[in-house]
This record gives sequence, C-alpha cells and structure tokens, in this order.
Amino acid sequence: MWTTNYAAETTANPTAVWDALRDLHSGIALGPDSDKFELHGPFAVGTHLTVTPQGQEPMQSVIVELEPGVVYADQTTFGDLLLTFRHELVSTAAGGTAVTQTLEITGAGSDDVGPEIGPQISADFPSTMAELFASAESGLRG
Repeated sequence: MWTTNYAAETTANPTAVWDALRDLHSGIALGPDSDKFELHGPFAVGTHLTVTPQGQEPMQSVIVELEPGVVYADQTTFGDLLLTFRHELVSTAAGGTAVTQTLEITGAGSDDVGPEIGPQISADFPSTMAELFASAESGLRG
C-alpha cells in the first residue's frame, strides 16, 4: 500500500465546503484545474461516475464512502491497482474547515508502483483544493 495526504484550511464553514465538493463530484467544474465528473445515478454510496482528469482519458469510479458534511471517497480500478481518493472535513475552532485529501493505492505491486505514480496523480491536490476553497468561500458553485 502507498498513501499520501494533502491538508489545508479555509475560513468557509463545513456546509459551504461540502456543497462545493458535492457540486464538483456531481459534474459542476469549480475552476480551470477541475477534473470532469459525470455521475451515473444519485450522489450516494454505490453510484458509479466517470472521472476525466485534466489531459487524460476517462476512468470509471464508484463512490465508496459518503457522510454529508464529513467525508467523501471514491475508488478507481487502474490495472491491478485500486486508487482510493478521500476528502475528510473537520470544523475548526474559528468556524472554518480543515480538509484532508488522501490518495491510497492498494493492490498487487502497489508498494513498488505507488511511489512512482502516486506523486504524479496527487500533484494537483494543492490547486484543486484551492479551487474547492475559492468556490466554498465565494458561494458561487456553478
């Protein structure tokens, strides 16, 4: 298994951050760095979605964890690997939100391949988090 995290905070409250995160994963681009998401059903655990990362071919994912306002996760099969993308939201004492975005790579060879492809996959975490926060802070999501 290979994993990486990116954490940041915003002054936006958890509801605003969750709304922006839900919008993004429901197909509303938050900015120029947003991956494209297309839901094939309701925004719920078990729903499949097509994810098209910037400059790449579409991939099929499935929502595997969803607790409104708290956590969202989806998984993508990539050959023998399973890529799990997770966002966890926590309220801050100041009324804002701390968000941790995690990429976990599991499966045959993940210990060897993870360190090679993981940083490439997660390289856009800071810019996509910035777009998420900008959308949440402005209240303009779509």
